[in-house]
Amino acid sequence: MAREAAGLEAQDLTALVRKLGDDSCNVAHVGIFDLNATFRERRVGVADLAELFGPGGTFVNVVYEWDTGERVFGAGPFVGEPIAIDPASLRPYPFEPNACALVADYIGPSAEISPRRLLQRLVAKARDRGLGVRAAFEFEFLVLDDDADTLRDSGFQALDMFAKDNRCWAGESAATYADFVASLERVLVEGDIDVLALGLELGPGCFEATLGHGDPLRAADNAAFFKLLTKAYCRRQGKTASFMAQLGGESPGLSGHIHLSLTDRETGEDLFPDPADEKGMSRTFRSFVAGLVALAPEAMPLTHHTANAYRRHAPQNWAPKTASWAVQNYAAAVRVVPEPAERCRLEYRLPGSDINPFMALAFVLGAGLWGLESDAELPPELTGGGPGLTVAGGAALPHDLFEATDRLARSERAGAIWGETFVQHLVEACRQEEAALRRETSAAERARYLEVV
Repeated sequence: MAREAAGLEAQDLTALVRKLGDDSCNVAHVGIFDLNATFRERRVGVADLAELFGPGGTFVNVVYEWDTGERVFGAGPFVGEPIAIDPASLRPYPFEPNACALVADYIGPSAEISPRRLLQRLVAKARDRGLGVRAAFEFEFLVLDDDADTLRDSGFQALDMFAKDNRCWAGESAATYADFVASLERVLVEGDIDVLALGLELGPGCFEATLGHGDPLRAADNAAFFKLLTKAYCRRQGKTASFMAQLGGESPGLSGHIHLSLTDRETGEDLFPDPADEKGMSRTFRSFVAGLVALAPEAMPLTHHTANAYRRHAPQNWAPKTASWAVQNYAAAVRVVPEPAERCRLEYRLPGSDINPFMALAFVLGAGLWGLESDAELPPELTGGGPGLTVAGGAALPHDLFEATDRLARSERAGAIWGETFVQHLVEACRQEEAALRRETSAAERARYLEVV
């Protein structure tokens, strides 16, 4: 479905409607991914697509001004702004027969603050340099036996974990919960998600999915729809899928890792491996990784835009603790995988599962391209490390969203790479997010201090 639509121009809705009719698709879910990668959609008849979203079609420009708590933080005015549907985003919609999903985005002023448009601009920049990009995502997530009512009845505190007996990678757990995993995978495949692996992971309720690699924009679309479909499937089963980076003190930190490699667009040659190098890394690979390591501490809100994201980097979690790199070391922020050469890639391990895939991949691509342009040098390789250790080596990361946002606001390089308009809007959004939680106090904090201090 998507491959046949990929060659259509954004406004060629007549041809798209004709193709959908040939595929017996009668209903389209047309939406825009916001700053949290929530799909803000309208359900419309395919026959009405051209009238609603063709030339002159608009969508109110409030989407990027919504915060996580469904409150508007921008000053307006909020008006109908022109949008365009991306035909290449077409995919089946697995929860309704004869239905599809399509991604749209603004083509007016709001295009400058769109994460998906930002990623498109950076992919085009790589293409102009003669570079091809391949990317993939993997996510850990928790499944609760709670639904919307029981979560709210308990004040989001008495969480009933699904698969309480799960042990990491245990065959017994895989067999016990095989029906749930297989059913979820069927929904994902029906939604045109390329699922490389899906199974249970670290502890009660924890699952992990590895998605297939490919075109970077399609990979980010797949990641965003993966989260949407997984959350919707679980809720339809009376459960809840959580992609919070740190659900609680007894829960594992949940990752949202990004894999990326570069090719020569003309020859198709992989540009990262170099068998003659002692680390198996080409000069291109070294400079690209150096860009990530250099920019991670000052541009972290692109991958960590929630207050909760920073809790995942606490001791006893597998999350990296510094801006660092190493060959095959899971304690490093950038894990370099040099072999086999045909699968040579980097794995960016700092982000949690609460990422906006478009912003996160835009960070990796933007920082890496900056590294190439600057001929950046790698710092010393990280050695040692583990979940309970604070390792030596690598630049310190921001401890919370307040510090990270302040660093981003003061970064001259960030504005040059990701655009001043986008960066300033993200700064405003993150300050709104941090302020919303600054005075909140958890039950654990009250238990620790209420009677003592």
